[in-house]
Amino acid sequence: MLDWGYKYLMCPPQHFGVLYEINPWMHHEVQVDTEKAQAQWQFLVDTLQAAGASIVLQEPAPGWPDLVFTANAGIVSGDLFVASRFRHPERQGETPLDIAWFRAHGYRIEMLPEDIGHEGAGDALPFGDVLLSGYRFRSDMQAHTAISHLVKTAVRPIELVDDRLYHLDLSFCPLDERRAIMAPLAWDVYGCKVMEQLVPEPLVLEAYEALTFCANSVVVGKLVVMPSCPPRVGRRLESWGFSVVVCPVDEFLKAGGGCRCLTLALDVTLGRKAPEKENVSTDSDLSTGEGEVSLIQGESDG
Repeated sequence: MLDWGYKYLMCPPQHFGVLYEINPWMHHEVQVDTEKAQAQWQFLVDTLQAAGASIVLQEPAPGWPDLVFTANAGIVSGDLFVASRFRHPERQGETPLDIAWFRAHGYRIEMLPEDIGHEGAGDALPFGDVLLSGYRFRSDMQAHTAISHLVKTAVRPIELVDDRLYHLDLSFCPLDERRAIMAPLAWDVYGCKVMEQLVPEPLVLEAYEALTFCANSVVVGKLVVMPSCPPRVGRRLESWGFSVVVCPVDEFLKAGGGCRCLTLALDVTLGRKAPEKENVSTDSDLSTGEGEVSLIQGESDG
């Protein structure tokens, strides 16, 4: 099991709405059902708490509808908070609110250089002793060097190539020290090779599965809390000893966010021993149930 993922920062969706368009899922003419959004958010909170996670709340603020997506606030490592630098002006006003919350709760605050953008845990997820950092659509490639310096951890950049999966957390979900849900549709060839070498036992998503946002899940021990769960994905998770709870977040998907987007893990301490790939069959790792495939798109082993 992961040794983090038992304490999360969340923000009530009091002011949530689709008020602008900064990703392919957002259409400002789409109306959010605010009561349904509140109910879905509360069900996610209740599910995480029932699984043994504690939830800490950040106060919502009028005018900042995406503050609800706390994963984008920054990167947490122990008592250190590295605040995000948002590329889009529509979200830049969130940063002072995030900094104020973390400062009030005793965190050390660090900032990236002003000319480098990065959107926090939405584009940065740990696996073993490495921090994976997505870049292109919402974060800059140059961020990985600055982040590595600040958090004192090796950072591996992953280029995102499908704008529908514009954040790393839409295509990668660590499950434990050996396993992760992975959507190679989202990555360039080099990124696929990095992931293939890093993760001993991947659950590789087909394209249609990835676009359900099932990689944008929250893991608490052996429970995987998912916005949706394609049947094959559920069977593989259960075969590995995980339980699955589906928490529909349809209203938040209108803004391009799923379960993990709505949470920021506060109990992460970066820099851990990387898992080994000994005695792991490549064919078994990359099986999708429909023949073995390479993580590199377009290649096949059989």
